[in-house]
Amino acid sequence: MAKHPFTLPDEDRALSPHTGWTRAHWEAVADGLLHAVAPYATGGRALYHLPGGPPSGSGPRSDGLEGYARTFLLAAFRVAGAGGADPHGFLERYAAGLDAGTRTPGGAGPEDWPLITDRSQPLVEAASIALALRLTRPWLWDRLPGEVRERAVCWLSDALTAQAWECNWELFPVTVGGFLAETGEAGETRAAAEAAVARGLDRIEPWYRGAGWYSDGPARHFDYYNGWAMHLYPVLHAWQSGDPAALERYGDRLAVHLADYARLFGGDGAPLHQGRSLTYRMATTAPLWLGALTGRTPLAPGVTRRLASGALRYFLDRGAVGPEGLLSLGWHGPYRGVLQRYSGPASPYWASKAFTGLLLPAEHPVWTATEEPGPAERADAVTALPVPGWLLQSTASDGVVRLHNHGSEDARYDPHYTRSGYSTVTAPTPVDAGPAADNHFGPLLDGSWAARSAIEPLGAGDGWIASAHDAGGQRVVSVVLAHGAAEVRIHLMIDSAPGTPVRLTGWAAGEGLHSELHPVHGYTADGSLSGLSTAFTTNARVPVLTGRTGEAPGDRLFISLARLTGDNAPPPLSSLAGVRVTTPAAGTADAAAPDPEAATRITVEWTDGPRRHLRITSRAVRAD
Repeated sequence: MAKHPFTLPDEDRALSPHTGWTRAHWEAVADGLLHAVAPYATGGRALYHLPGGPPSGSGPRSDGLEGYARTFLLAAFRVAGAGGADPHGFLERYAAGLDAGTRTPGGAGPEDWPLITDRSQPLVEAASIALALRLTRPWLWDRLPGEVRERAVCWLSDALTAQAWECNWELFPVTVGGFLAETGEAGETRAAAEAAVARGLDRIEPWYRGAGWYSDGPARHFDYYNGWAMHLYPVLHAWQSGDPAALERYGDRLAVHLADYARLFGGDGAPLHQGRSLTYRMATTAPLWLGALTGRTPLAPGVTRRLASGALRYFLDRGAVGPEGLLSLGWHGPYRGVLQRYSGPASPYWASKAFTGLLLPAEHPVWTATEEPGPAERADAVTALPVPGWLLQSTASDGVVRLHNHGSEDARYDPHYTRSGYSTVTAPTPVDAGPAADNHFGPLLDGSWAARSAIEPLGAGDGWIASAHDAGGQRVVSVVLAHGAAEVRIHLMIDSAPGTPVRLTGWAAGEGLHSELHPVHGYTADGSLSGLSTAFTTNARVPVLTGRTGEAPGDRLFISLARLTGDNAPPPLSSLAGVRVTTPAAGTADAAAPDPEAATRITVEWTDGPRRHLRITSRAVRAD
């Protein structure tokens, strides 16, 4: 385990038997992070120029504003959660920065904040500043000179009309508008603020797909932005506004979402490694705290704290904070494979959202209840999530959570969206390691393995999920049936010519993990890729199976067993009891994976010819 420079209280294993951590640990970490960034502020404290990497695509000045805004949000949670107590003077330095940064915004001086323009990064940071000001209003905003408030309102007001990207960005004007409407500094500004709130909430409404899930925009983009953006901002706004109708609407959606969301954390505390902006790390815990804060959660208080503290400790124990107390750009420690062009040195400080829990008073049950195990620690489970097109598979013996992705896609951020599998102990190989090096099935076309695109969910049920996708102009049908740590992977090549090479890859696993593939039908050779770098290891190994399509429909069918496990001595995958796969007829796959009482059998039938037909069915059968 890595060392960090923060001085923490002694562990309390009676109250927190899983992590040892309490509210006092969260407060100590918040203080440590805020003290560590102070030396990097400009003289007027308006910009924070943090080290740790090259500037983002928005440039150093915008990055400096990002450093101010995101650490201010952390200070706001810390002070507001303490009822205004601020022995370290955090709010004083952010009040000074607000004064300095808004004197000549858009200028070239060392303190000048950039202007908020259409689709600009300052629009994002304005939301964090507005939220922080709203949370700390009695102790900061209400005590500012009128001139400073006027200048701050003027700067923030540009966010009310700035054009947002068609995604979670629509909620940044909502957050700014919520604050400006509450302060009521001017009638005209208030009307514009209320309009911005209504407009932004209207724009995200078509993206709510049901069962607690939003897409991050009009396409099928599903990841952690559901929790730390799509739910966070509307629910916080409703809670802060005291609007019972809005809180019922958005809070009830959050409660439904958390039932699924709690399953995305492994037994070691790790959140699932999928989606972009993963350098925000423990921001993944924000919706857990938000549910407890607003009374919209199905989780017991001890489960909420166990999952949240487990994630915070997971990252601190693995080097997320360097010797100077700064969050690095990466996952455990520095790692550029999880970054996007908008990532800058201060970007990781959106991890501040993790400290939403400090808004809960010390006497709240979420802080006083004894920790309880999370879902991944209790029992093996396979859970279908039809809305995002995911199948979650977890095993209690090793605490590993696996996600089989048959519905989320965003080619801009491949490989973080479009691989067929993600987990809490592995990460996708980066693009420079070769196209789709892990958890991918596709044909070899023009000398390279065809990428996965145009993913179409085909169904999900008890222990299984299916989809179709495009692979270089060829349509592929994929089905996964899961039980315990084992998977049955079925692939049908619909449009391929005879003799087309195909390849299946498994999990990119490092030391202490077993990643395996076993051929059942259609594959003729096996091998592996090794020495690959991921966010978890510099020496990942990926198992590989290869084959070729044939003339008959059954010769376009490829079936394998797969497994990712952290167990020390798992039984041979080839002899795994309880998972059976047969091909009873050409173009048909029949697979079953029973538990001790019953089995789920998945059948894939495909008929080629003038009237092509595909049918995927499942049924429960008695084990034998």
